[in-house]
Amino acid sequence: MLAGLVAARVRFVVVGGVAGALHGSERVTNDLDIVYDARDPATVGALATVLAAWNAYPRAVERGLPFIMDARTLRAAPVLTLVTREGDLDILDRVDGVGEYAKVAAHVERMTAFGIAFDVLDLPTLIRAKRATARPKDREALLELEVLQEERKRR
Repeated sequence: MLAGLVAARVRFVVVGGVAGALHGSERVTNDLDIVYDARDPATVGALATVLAAWNAYPRAVERGLPFIMDARTLRAAPVLTLVTREGDLDILDRVDGVGEYAKVAAHVERMTAFGIAFDVLDLPTLIRAKRATARPKDREALLELEVLQEERKRR
């Protein structure tokens, strides 16, 4: 998924469980969460094109119902939880506790995995976002992320 998003020149930041794993968390996640630049028409168009090519469909919706993956759909939904032929993908236009893409992009680390360079929400800001969502699974992840942050400070 990362390769496809980067190749399509989608402006995005990895957030959520994959971001935690990239910072050292041992928690397993089955989806990729990204925040994208919803104010940039080129990004919106590129993301819609990639998602359509991946046969993106809402994860919690019965198959076969009408769904058109296009820029209009992206603009209408601040959060989309999708299943794609590449895997599960959550698309966000903002991150709780941080804000829209521009604010998120001010708090990133550039990382490389699988030969692909991309932006990941930095650890302090990821912790702030997890606190802001206050979902049980995020509260559970906080302890480990805070320990990782303390270890980094000690080094």
